[in-house]
Amino acid sequence: MVEEGELIPDGTPLRSEIMGEPPKNPIEFSDGVLVEIMAADGEFTHLILEFLDGLLADRSATAGELDEVLAFVGGQEAATVAVNAPSAPNLGLVKKKLEAQSLTPGNGSPTSGYHYPRGVDMRMAEHELRQRGILVSPTPARAESCPEWTQLGFMLYRKLAGMGFEPYPADRVGAAQNATHQWLETHPHAAYCALLGQLPLSKPTLEGRLQRKLLLYERGVGLKDPMDFFEEITRHRLVRGILPLELVYTPEQLDALVAAYTAYVAANKPDEILFIDAREEGRIALPVGELKERY
Repeated sequence: MVEEGELIPDGTPLRSEIMGEPPKNPIEFSDGVLVEIMAADGEFTHLILEFLDGLLADRSATAGELDEVLAFVGGQEAATVAVNAPSAPNLGLVKKKLEAQSLTPGNGSPTSGYHYPRGVDMRMAEHELRQRGILVSPTPARAESCPEWTQLGFMLYRKLAGMGFEPYPADRVGAAQNATHQWLETHPHAAYCALLGQLPLSKPTLEGRLQRKLLLYERGVGLKDPMDFFEEITRHRLVRGILPLELVYTPEQLDALVAAYTAYVAANKPDEILFIDAREEGRIALPVGELKERY
């Protein structure tokens, strides 16, 4: 939720207090609405990005009821929805894979170098990310065992399907080839790791939040330059505790922004989207062409 300033009304110049100065090489993309929906604390935070003079510009970000968010999304001619929540429980694929490996000669023994993780109740996508050093929360096999925010995510996906949204990319049998309304699952921490090429700084810290915002700014997202934060710090202001914190987004805002950026890449640069599967359990989309072996 972007807190500084009012929403940008139609026709307002882009060089506003919310927008700041346009970044170098700003993103250009086609008409359409990109929406990020994140389940957290029983509410759905949605970030709506629209085409504004060739910039990926922050238009609005507010907390709202799910039905209100979906009503807006469903009323658009085209929408790509990125959801920061698992799309389904796990189907036991990780457990089956590890069991198969343990039956292979040389695997599963104390001298083989292979060790079971502390838990195997997770999806294959989560297992693969963890193997690369990207720690993500596991999704249990039983929906009722999942935390509340995960169950809210499941409900969201069901509602999107009921509205005619197709999983991205809409290339499965029976799906419209040029579906105008699609959804995808993403993961903000994994996305930041992939875009940075390393583990990011701790998300709650000032430096971690500035790092994430700077990354998005350099990717062309229409945000005010986070380096302005340092230009406004003086000895007097620091002693008085007067800091330009309006330039520092909350972790929730930054998660929403990177998910919306992922939706933008999916809608406009599909070759730059990487899926971590298995598909039947739900695929995590990341806005990069490839991942490093280890983070």
